Amino acid sequence: MMESLVVLKTGGHLIDNPPALEAVLRDFAAWQGPRILVHGGGKIADKLMEKLGIVPKMVEGRRITDRETLDIVAMVYAGLINKNIVASLQSHACNAIGLTGADGNVIPAGKRPVKDVDYGFVGDVDPGCISADMLGNLVKIGLVPVMAPLTHDGAGSLLNTNADTIASSVAIALAKIFRVQLVFCFEKKGVLRDPDDDHSVIDFLDEPLFRQYKDEGVITAGMIPKLDNAFAALHSGVSEVRICSPDGLKAGQLGGTRIAGAQDPTAQ
Repeated sequence: MMESLVVLKTGGHLIDNPPALEAVLRDFAAWQGPRILVHGGGKIADKLMEKLGIVPKMVEGRRITDRETLDIVAMVYAGLINKNIVASLQSHACNAIGLTGADGNVIPAGKRPVKDVDYGFVGDVDPGCISADMLGNLVKIGLVPVMAPLTHDGAGSLLNTNADTIASSVAIALAKIFRVQLVFCFEKKGVLRDPDDDHSVIDFLDEPLFRQYKDEGVITAGMIPKLDNAFAALHSGVSEVRICSPDGLKAGQLGGTRIAGAQDPTAQ
C-alpha cells in the first residue's frame, strides 16, 4: 500500500497576514508524515511593483509577467516569502527546505505560447517532466520541501507559474509514488456561492456543478484556475482535493469544499 503524502498550497491574503500565515505553518508543522508546502505570493509583489511605478496586470487570476515583473516576483517569491516560511517552519521543528522549480531541476516548464493573450515570462508545467523521484527522496529523508511559484525554461530564465498549477502538478507527479491528498488553503472557508458570505460554503463540487456555477457567474476570477487545477489533479491520480480555510486544517477531519472527480464512488 502506498504511503500517504499531503501537498498543501497556501496563498491569497494569508501570505499578507503574518499571524494567519503563522497559524497555518504551525498546524502544518505539527502534521505527521510526508508533506510538501507550495506557497503563492499574495499582494507583496503588487505593492512593490506599485512603489516602482509598475502596474500589475492580471487576466482571469493569472499574472502578465514582463521582464521587470519577473525580476520582482523572483525576489519576492523565492527570496522574502519563501525563506521567511522556511525559517518559521524551522522554529516549529519542521525541517523545511526552500525550492524553486529551477533548484535540482525539479520543475522544468515551457514558456507559454502567445495566443489570445501574451502572458510574457509565464511557465506551463507538464507534470510528467517534474522530478518526482528527487522530491520523493527529499521527503523520504525527512525534509519538507517549501516550493515558491517559479519554474525555469532550461535555457537560463526563470518563469512565473501559478502556485495552484505548481501544487496540482506536483501532486500529480507524486501520485505515482504516494497516495496524495491535495489541499488548497486560503482565507475563505471553501468555495463560496456568495463571496461576501463566509457561511455560503459549497460542501461538494464536481465538474458539472463547476461548469454550471461558472456559467452562472457564481465562481469567477481567481477561483477558476484553482478549480481547473483541482480537477486536473483528480483526473491524473490524486486521491482527494480539498479547499478550505486555516480553521479547516485544525479539525480532525478537513473541512471546506470537497472536490470530486467522475470516478469518485462517494460523489453526490
